[in-house]
Amino acid sequence: MVAADNLQKMPEEATFNLLAYLKERQKICEAALDQAIPVIYPEKIYESMRYSLLAGGKRLRPILCLATCEMMGGTIDMAMPAACAVEMIHTMSLIHDDLPAMDNDDYRRGKLTNHKVYNEAIAILAGDGLLALAFEFVATQTPQSVARDRVLQVIARLGRALGAAGLVGGQVVDLDSEGKSDISLETLNFIHNHKTAALLEASVVCGGIVAGASSEDVQRLTRYSQNIGLAFQIVDDILDITATTEQLGKSAGKDIAAKKVTYPSLWGIEESRAKAQQLIEAACAELEPFGELAQPLQAIAHYITSRNH
Repeated sequence: MVAADNLQKMPEEATFNLLAYLKERQKICEAALDQAIPVIYPEKIYESMRYSLLAGGKRLRPILCLATCEMMGGTIDMAMPAACAVEMIHTMSLIHDDLPAMDNDDYRRGKLTNHKVYNEAIAILAGDGLLALAFEFVATQTPQSVARDRVLQVIARLGRALGAAGLVGGQVVDLDSEGKSDISLETLNFIHNHKTAALLEASVVCGGIVAGASSEDVQRLTRYSQNIGLAFQIVDDILDITATTEQLGKSAGKDIAAKKVTYPSLWGIEESRAKAQQLIEAACAELEPFGELAQPLQAIAHYITSRNH
């Protein structure tokens, strides 16, 4: 929940109700995700996939996908399969991140992690199942009114965001960096531009591609999303220090316990907050050509730095 005084600082608040917008879009996304995975035989794997996919969360990535598509003149129906896909991929990454071989965490979104409920083998397979379904869903569920070359671009973007050039590559460098005190800012930026920002970027850009965004527009959307992605991670690093386990819905203080280099460990908390704010302002500047249609994306950008969980 965003505090009211934080919302009042947003220039968009006078004409745009962000909380109502997020609540409405979250409800739409939840319904679509629920329908995407019926429970059939073998029930255990579908139940495990649904357990993590429907465990809550802000649904920020699918909401960004839908908002971008609408800003570019498209519709929710056009972008919903891509929006569901990015959330499936994101959920897969959380299931696998929480495994003992990775972050070894017992809680996620205030609930026991997937491997604690279903065991490690099923958790791995649930992540694999969500990943495969994400690409199938885009290919088969995107309306016929969306040109097939756009669908192909979306599939390629999602694959790149997920693989060694994106999330997987960032996670590898992150694991290699644990316990090392000499990690440079350049390396830290590499980790989070790939591990966090890449999927946020895909969420935004895929929404634009579905709606027929020009190459110039795609470049603007890319810069916007890279900036909010890095800001998102900086705020996450701050919250790991300042928030409680109850607020986060996952273990607090994990970064310090793992001896990870973070933005606050390099810059301090106040400078980290200032850097995040600079990134948000740069992100919003990229959206100026879109006028009032950009209000949801601008408001979401400000929300990222004002959240407390």
